[in-house]
Amino acid sequence: MPLTLHDAHAVSARAHEHASKLGARVTVAIVDEGGFPVLIDRMDGAPPLSARIAQAKAASAALLHRDGATLRELQQSWPAFFARVDQLAGMPIMAGAGSRVIRRASAILGAIAVSGGLPEHDDQCTEAALTGLT
Repeated sequence: MPLTLHDAHAVSARAHEHASKLGARVTVAIVDEGGFPVLIDRMDGAPPLSARIAQAKAASAALLHRDGATLRELQQSWPAFFARVDQLAGMPIMAGAGSRVIRRASAILGAIAVSGGLPEHDDQCTEAALTGLT
């Protein structure tokens, strides 16, 4: 069963709630398994560019079936691949903190990314957002 818009709103709300506790202003992007946007939700005061960064990080995680930390390792190991893969994907590919694949059992439903805070804040917000998602 795909991630519903209702689920996406609940996930985003948890990320924003956690960001508020940290004093961060972030954007949450949730994409489907093809990397296409389901929800882009920017907090008041979040950096304007955070929306595009979050969407690129989420799409990258969904398309490559890897969380941000693993993508960063792959980027370091295969820089030539990362220099060209965005042309194949038809969208920016970005490895970064705060991006996670969304799974239900063994199925990949899409991905989430948070951008706008410190890298560790983006990671923490993503973790908080996925808590309780079944």
